[in-house]
Amino acid sequence: QVQLEESGGGSVQTGGSLRLSCKPSTYTDDMAWFRQAPGKEREGVAYISTYGTTTDYADSVRGRFTISRDTDWNTAYLQMNSLKPEDTAMYYCAAGRGSGFPRLKSTSYKFWGQGTQVSVSS
Repeated sequence: QVQLEESGGGSVQTGGSLRLSCKPSTYTDDMAWFRQAPGKEREGVAYISTYGTTTDYADSVRGRFTISRDTDWNTAYLQMNSLKPEDTAMYYCAAGRGSGFPRLKSTSYKFWGQGTQVSVSS
């Protein structure tokens, strides 16, 4: 069992930046960030492989968000720049992807954090 602890959410204005962190309780392989706005399905935002050699992004955030991992290859970060009101959502960290399962699909992951709220005002 892996516990994931997210932090870094908050409220910013359009164009602002936030950095989310996700610290696992133990070593994990690849990790991902998802988000869910009220009344919408959970969507994959960004993915990073075990040693950070491979990343993947949703089209809606590519070029604005950057996923990375700490030098211990465990803690994951999501740097969010040029934030828009449509980025407002609860952001979740995920780990424990089944081998061969899609990187940005929520059902691919076994372990989830409690979420951290990101609110962007216009």
